[in-house]
Amino acid sequence: MAELQIIPVPTRILTDADDIVDAIAYYAGAQVTADDLVCCAESVVAVTQGRFVRPEELTISAAAQFACRFIPDYGSLASPHGMQALMNVEGTWRVMAALFAGFLGKLIGKSGLFYQWGGKEAALIDDVTGTMPPFDKAVVYGPAEPAQVAARIAARVGAFGAMVADVNDLKRSRVVGVSDGVDGELAAKLLLDNPFGNASQKTPICIIKSYRQYQASHTA
Repeated sequence: MAELQIIPVPTRILTDADDIVDAIAYYAGAQVTADDLVCCAESVVAVTQGRFVRPEELTISAAAQFACRFIPDYGSLASPHGMQALMNVEGTWRVMAALFAGFLGKLIGKSGLFYQWGGKEAALIDDVTGTMPPFDKAVVYGPAEPAQVAARIAARVGAFGAMVADVNDLKRSRVVGVSDGVDGELAAKLLLDNPFGNASQKTPICIIKSYRQYQASHTA
């Protein structure tokens, strides 16, 4: 079986003037084969879709100031700006109800209810410093239609598949969108060491070489 390799792909800074599929074809296309899986950081996909807001554009409510106090310090919703951005798209009452449900869930030993009931953006929003400059000064939402984006990437570069992933340095890796035929949960485990570099590294794309064979051998 061919050797499994994860190759980070450097790019210039990508902005909302870019199309993520075109960018991946330009920077990574020559390295991709029909056996490979192309992965892209979800925050960069969202930036190219214009899905971000600058903190100074947000009006912080008392509800956001209150709710953010109950989020762990490392979370993107621990700041009033991150929490307000969530409330603006998911609704204040939904977020507050989810926060209360999360509190009750913890009393009976069940975690994660806030993120389960707070809307899809609850787990996807990146607060300031969460992505590549100059968008490290913006709150970035999750990408729109990530599965369709992944399908377009795979078709464009002729890969076995593509995945939009939410990965961080806390050993958390989650599938946001994946093309047909790819075992996203299996692939996500390969990204636990976070090969993406959204800061000075400018490597928001990575290629998992020979992933087709790897998946076949681990799902047979």
